[in-house]
Amino acid sequence: MRETLEAIHQLRADGVISAYAIGGAVGATFYVEPMATMDIGVFVSFQGAPDDLLIDLSPLYGWAEAHGFETRGEYIVLGGWPVQFLPPSDALDQEALARAVETEVEGVKARVMTAEHLVAIALRVGRAKDCARILQFIEAAALDAAVLEDILARHGLARKWAEFGRRFLEGQP
Repeated sequence: MRETLEAIHQLRADGVISAYAIGGAVGATFYVEPMATMDIGVFVSFQGAPDDLLIDLSPLYGWAEAHGFETRGEYIVLGGWPVQFLPPSDALDQEALARAVETEVEGVKARVMTAEHLVAIALRVGRAKDCARILQFIEAAALDAAVLEDILARHGLARKWAEFGRRFLEGQP
């Protein structure tokens, strides 16, 4: 992971990306027990990219090629990890990126989405593995309920959260 993070920091230093935050299953491992995953999802903002236009990823892939990194479809292999760079798709992603917290991994600083943002994004996506991840966060008591409820309300996910609760949490102690 160290080499992966160092490469991401180099992307920032070289001006290819301006901010990043680790999300998805790898982001969740900073709060709960690891789940199997094959890649790292890294949400990024690009230097000077307008919010309302398609994002040109060619500078990212050009940087990877110039630095000898392998690409596999939408992934760039950094330090042995396939990394998918994801521009924020909506206000929730943008907020999660902006409010990411800094931690340290193998002596290298890393920005990781908050537990509450990871849960909100998982709820929005709603795949079976996302529901399982949400349950992990709940069982680990890794969430600030007030913060999560605020995020869900502001991003129109309160009804979906109530449905999740009925489906997975009713009858739970």
